[in-house]
Amino acid sequence: MTDKVFDNNQVNIAGEVVSGFTFSHDVFGEGFYILEVSVDRLSNSYDIIPLMISERLIDVKEDYKGKYIEVTGQFRSYNRHEGNKNRLVLSVFVREIKILEEDYVSSKPNSIFLDGYICKAPVYRKTPLGREIADILLAVNRPYGKSDYIPCICWGRNARFAEKFTVGGHIQVWGRIQSREYQKKIAENEFEKRVAYEVSVSKLEYIEEE
Repeated sequence: MTDKVFDNNQVNIAGEVVSGFTFSHDVFGEGFYILEVSVDRLSNSYDIIPLMISERLIDVKEDYKGKYIEVTGQFRSYNRHEGNKNRLVLSVFVREIKILEEDYVSSKPNSIFLDGYICKAPVYRKTPLGREIADILLAVNRPYGKSDYIPCICWGRNARFAEKFTVGGHIQVWGRIQSREYQKKIAENEFEKRVAYEVSVSKLEYIEEE
């Protein structure tokens, strides 16, 4: 399959491995595992990004914690059934991986490009401090009639621009993947800590259809 198939969903991540391998699923005898990587932000904080890696790309029996890796791939989603509800689960599907020297500096430690279609009306709001935000759910096509559903968050002028978009609109976004902890209410006075993943958009373009 040519790389052109993957042009609409491109991810580059470089960071420190902070977990062991956790088995995810098996496809035609090929095992896939989740590995978590810590990626530094410019603000001195960090994001924990889950990677989906085939056992054919790396030795999943080895402990890589503390090592630095760089991967290229795609940001993918799938629906996991939890009781009577579906939960959108996101991870970076790894196509290439390399182990780095500890002092290696990546030119793209956390970058993503998506080309897709708006599948829910954007939600524009302001934070208590007055910061403008717009949430977009983007459908990015995959081969064989599949799609990935990627939450994106826009800021400032991009948020105001995105507020006008309609369902079905074709857009391209550039940015980074970020992780965010939140409290999920699971019963009266009972909350569970969860992590959400989304694309923080730095550049946004609307594509006019011919």
